[in-house]
Amino acid sequence: MSRIAACFDRLREQKRKALVPYMVAGDPFVEATVPLMHALVDAGADVIELGVPFSDPMAEGPVIQLAHERALGHAVSLRQTLELVSQFRRKDPDTPVVLMGYANPIEAMGYENFARDAADAGVDGVLTVDLPPEEAQDFHRVLKQYHLDNIFLIAPTTTEERIRLIAGMATGYLYYVSLKGVTGAASLDVEEVAKKTAFIQSVTDLPVCVGFGIKDADSARKIAQLADGAVVGSALIDKIAAAGDSAEVTEKAVPFVKSLRDAIDEQ
Repeated sequence: MSRIAACFDRLREQKRKALVPYMVAGDPFVEATVPLMHALVDAGADVIELGVPFSDPMAEGPVIQLAHERALGHAVSLRQTLELVSQFRRKDPDTPVVLMGYANPIEAMGYENFARDAADAGVDGVLTVDLPPEEAQDFHRVLKQYHLDNIFLIAPTTTEERIRLIAGMATGYLYYVSLKGVTGAASLDVEEVAKKTAFIQSVTDLPVCVGFGIKDADSARKIAQLADGAVVGSALIDKIAAAGDSAEVTEKAVPFVKSLRDAIDEQ
């Protein structure tokens, strides 16, 4: 059983929901990445989504775009991101790590090389923002060969027919984007999220996590009432962006993540 499946099985048995923080590898300092990953787990994170720095992160709002820019300023590559995951695994053999990024760096490395090295590093799943299921057959086959989950986004505008297509290919979990537009935009329409997640859950046994628009404890609590997990990205990155050094990164992140954990567990 994969780490992701084991994680959600455990949460289901405990009648709890997943907290999934998103951070960008190398942001705001390379040396802060692994300690921050451990600190997030200690604060209550169940899965870590680790962004791979990319020069054109088209799905991201300004907060996460700047995180990518900072990481690229430190010359953090896909290969270095895998090395950071490997370092994390030396102390944490259990927490699932999902790489979230774009197809170009993966294609430049080659599907086979990437999947092999990602599995060796301890990656559990991959969410490739700009590789839809219609174009992902070859990549999916290679990920399956190396026992890596292939995680897909579902948008508010995705049709029911296409949701079924995505759910039929995806493994690990499904990521429902609660808002139209880029990360960090607008505010949650809880009623609309409830309708969409209910339909997704009706066509798949995979866990459904919801992200985009989760800014605080209240929004995390509301999402946890509807879905199997809440993903927080921009709000967390906003907290750590002003950190003056690596220690301060953790100091800024931990209280915020703990507040989300507490709110999710209250629902």
